[in-house]
Amino acid sequence: MMSGDHEDASISRRVRRLETLLEEKGVVTAGAVDEVLDAFLAGASPANGARVVARAWTDEAYRERLLTDGTAAVQELGFMDGSFQRLRVVANTDAIHNVIVCTLCSCYPLPLLGPSPGWYKSEAYRSRVVREPRSVLAEFGLQLPTDTDITVWDSSAETRYMVLPRRPAGTESLTEDELAALVTRNVLIGTAAV
Repeated sequence: MMSGDHEDASISRRVRRLETLLEEKGVVTAGAVDEVLDAFLAGASPANGARVVARAWTDEAYRERLLTDGTAAVQELGFMDGSFQRLRVVANTDAIHNVIVCTLCSCYPLPLLGPSPGWYKSEAYRSRVVREPRSVLAEFGLQLPTDTDITVWDSSAETRYMVLPRRPAGTESLTEDELAALVTRNVLIGTAAV
């Protein structure tokens, strides 16, 4: 399937070299970059996005706010405070399935989805999902009906996307926590369904 191991290793070497140069020049102290990254990643998790989805499934007014202004809606739940990025949430329907990509790099709503998977950053995924989304989704095990339109959303430095999946039938009696447990990172990206 999608493999970006070689590319990821090359990027990792370049990042490490940049860190070393910054340390040698006295711009940062050893470990300072790791401390900043650790603090940044501490609250980043797909459980956050799942919580947003569960709220949208159980609160129609919140769902409408989420689809109108994703950034403000997720900030209501304590996510993305102080973020300069705009969050746009796109809803799957019976007729439309959404999938997220960043064709330039790997822009991604990290606070809501956690660290991005390697395949999301791979050149293979980034290039193929825009050209042949149905084939790529099939590789992930997601077979959509032929009459379902697939919309591919391209993230950028300014705008990040998250998929609001369809609520599964028969879940009316589930609590928000139980609903959130059904939602995975891949569902939030659009490469899986609930």
